[in-house]
Amino acid sequence: MTKGERAGSRNDGGVSGRLNTRRYFWILMGYWLFTVYIRTSAGDSNNNSHMKLEFLGASTESSSPHGKTGGVAEHGIQIAKVDFENVETPFIIALWIFCASLAKIVFHMAPKFSHIFPESCLLIFVGVAIGLLLFHTSNPVEISPLTPKTFFFYMLPPIILDAGYFMPNRLFFGNLGTILLFAVVGTLWNTFSIGASLWGLNLVGLFGVELNILQIFLFSSLVSAVDPVAVLAVFEEIHVNEILYIVVFGESLLNDAVTVVLYHTFEDFVLMGQNNVTPVEIIKGITSFPVVALGGTAIGIIWGFLTGFVTRFTNQVRVIEPIFIFVMAYLAYLCAETFHMSGILAITFCGITMKNYVEGNISQKSHTTVKYAMKMLSSSSETIIFMFLGVSTVHDQHVWNWWFIIATIVFCTIYRTIGVIILSALANRFRLHKLGGVDQFVMSYGGLRGAVAFALVLLIPDEAATKEVRNMFTTTTICVVYFTVFVQGITIKPLVQWLKVTRAEKRKHTMNERIHERVSYS
Repeated sequence: MTKGERAGSRNDGGVSGRLNTRRYFWILMGYWLFTVYIRTSAGDSNNNSHMKLEFLGASTESSSPHGKTGGVAEHGIQIAKVDFENVETPFIIALWIFCASLAKIVFHMAPKFSHIFPESCLLIFVGVAIGLLLFHTSNPVEISPLTPKTFFFYMLPPIILDAGYFMPNRLFFGNLGTILLFAVVGTLWNTFSIGASLWGLNLVGLFGVELNILQIFLFSSLVSAVDPVAVLAVFEEIHVNEILYIVVFGESLLNDAVTVVLYHTFEDFVLMGQNNVTPVEIIKGITSFPVVALGGTAIGIIWGFLTGFVTRFTNQVRVIEPIFIFVMAYLAYLCAETFHMSGILAITFCGITMKNYVEGNISQKSHTTVKYAMKMLSSSSETIIFMFLGVSTVHDQHVWNWWFIIATIVFCTIYRTIGVIILSALANRFRLHKLGGVDQFVMSYGGLRGAVAFALVLLIPDEAATKEVRNMFTTTTICVVYFTVFVQGITIKPLVQWLKVTRAEKRKHTMNERIHERVSYS
């Protein structure tokens, strides 16, 4: 390349960088102005009922709170008007989805940032920026974007269904023993070790807050589990080998049963009172572990078989085949939640079952529709979750107990590492493919916490703790999530490269796999 060509390439790079910078500036500026306008309009509409702007010579008047009859009778037909209150809720939801998708596009237009920061970190950062903007905007609209109900019923199911439906079954069931070991024993180890350590520091008066042992174990149960959303977001970017990926991701899926049971058990104990917790109640709590896990799994498998049976009769109505897959998987999740079983296990095993028994019944076009629609819903939900997580952390109710925050982060890191080392040594006695020291380090470092912990801490009832304690738990959970997603999420990629961890390799399908795929859709 000549000097002139090199200079031209540098100039092109500089022009491209300036264009990208201008793009970001105008996108953010436009969004800020649009948000201020909407929120000001919403505030005015709340104070003045429906605000209507008339054009073509008509004047602006507020309509009657009881209807539009008075306005029509007095001023005649209005040619055009603005009635934001009527569409406020769906408009805000659509605007959130649009902004989340737009942010994702912008991130991928800046390769320098996307190579350094995981997408989840950048989305949280944008969410915090938007939260600060909304917090300081006059006449704010009262919205709570990431409520536990919104997260568990609408955001989480598409992500877990996508993971279950496209789960590599041979890898998953081949490593099921190791996955269950980390998911069950590992989560129990983390919960009780973190809780006991925090309780010990509380006894010496380090935290300066009145806490009982049940409240501390309630908190430790929700910060102990590895989060499937955070693991998916980070591990899919660093492309670790299949064994390492399936062990960590499988653990994050299956430890939901242990987390849910522990959380609800300690919640019931706190509400009962420490003096009323009898051995019988403890035995009931222990018994609920297999009931919740096996019950959720059974519900998912049953709905998976039902979906396979129904799709046998869709030969003449191929267009509705994708509807059965999405709706019946969601019904499996809701049925499990109805009976207080594990919804994540239900939709995971429903997806696994459908993959085996539905694929042969649906057409190639339906398969393509399901694949891309599922990926779209999963990616959109993941994007919105991390943005909402950033927005939801901006408020004035935080309680910054730094000793409690630092102790929680340190204990989560230490006991995760100890648990992985002990359980890996135990699992390696029965494994053909041993988990080496480097693999164990990545498993320890990849134990990310995320939106599941944040949603659970918001579920703590008022009767379980004082407002100060609940706010302290919420602030600490946010700090733990941010530490794992930002510090560990950002540094895990260069660490994987430095340690020369075996990466996943793309390979072509074998002839047998190609023939099987063609036969399935013929």
